[in-house]
Amino acid sequence: MNTDIFLILCQDGIVNGAVYALLALALILVFAVTRIIFLPQGEFIAFGALTLAMIEEGKVPPTVYLLVVLGVASAVVALWLEPTKNRGWGLVGLLLETIVAPFALLCLTVWLPSREFGLLYSVVLSVAIVTLMGPFIYRVAFQRIADASILTLLIAAIGVHLALTGLGLYFFGPEGSRTTSWVSASLQLGALNISGQSTWIIGVTVVLVAALYLFFSRTLSGKILVATAVNRLGARLVGLPIDRSGRIAFAAAAFIGALAGVLIAPQTTVYYDSGFVIGLKAFIGAIIAGMVSYPVAVVGAIMVGVIESFSSYWSSEYKEIIVFSLMVPILLWRSYSSKHVDEEE
Repeated sequence: MNTDIFLILCQDGIVNGAVYALLALALILVFAVTRIIFLPQGEFIAFGALTLAMIEEGKVPPTVYLLVVLGVASAVVALWLEPTKNRGWGLVGLLLETIVAPFALLCLTVWLPSREFGLLYSVVLSVAIVTLMGPFIYRVAFQRIADASILTLLIAAIGVHLALTGLGLYFFGPEGSRTTSWVSASLQLGALNISGQSTWIIGVTVVLVAALYLFFSRTLSGKILVATAVNRLGARLVGLPIDRSGRIAFAAAAFIGALAGVLIAPQTTVYYDSGFVIGLKAFIGAIIAGMVSYPVAVVGAIMVGVIESFSSYWSSEYKEIIVFSLMVPILLWRSYSSKHVDEEE
């Protein structure tokens, strides 16, 4: 291996690692606030990318109909679980969130063709459709069992993953799709050819990490999420809105997943089940961080991307085995070095 190949492999690894880092941040955010190991995180990538591909083709993506169904189901569940909260202005807010917003996105998708408004409109519409699914999924699938054990929540997450994967196959079929590149220009630095899309991926990752830092440290909603993550019982006792924190965490996770999907769609062909493998690799980064530290998760995810890139060069057929084998020593290290804490503490 010469220097040029080494630099090219590092470049590919950092770009892939940036995508894993985005998902690792979302996984940690959801786990910290809700204690849910959110396996379906990768489905948001596939839904975001394939929704954008269908909008670009001038078709109405089935995901927007799924969003309307989830919105109605979410409204029914909210009225069932919290009848006293959803009266008066509370009911107005609930209807705006669960009924009006999904139908507005449906109308935009059907009656305002993306070809008249360009790529930015399509990207924003795709991300908005998938982002709204996050809080609806939390309310329908997890809110009722929010105080259950981590194992129970994990089983529920597996069920949601299987449901979303099946819907993805039904909506988009087994064939993959790519979308239009955001930037056609590229930068040549010696042997390195840095595409504009790669620059977008890394840039968005950096901006998102900074935005999350500011959100958690400077905003009231962010501080409520941190308080909930530190001690759910204590947060509940002082009157913090635990359920709303869960919905905010899921909305942020869906937004990050959808954004990652539309970013990688021009780079690689995305299939209905592509998100699962990508999510598992991001999960390794989150495990390296102990499902706690956002900066360590970013570093760990980029490390996973670089190892995957070099594994592809040396032995492409075993690259997945090499990457996932990383989990074994990391889990052993975490198991022996971490202090056991009961869920109730």
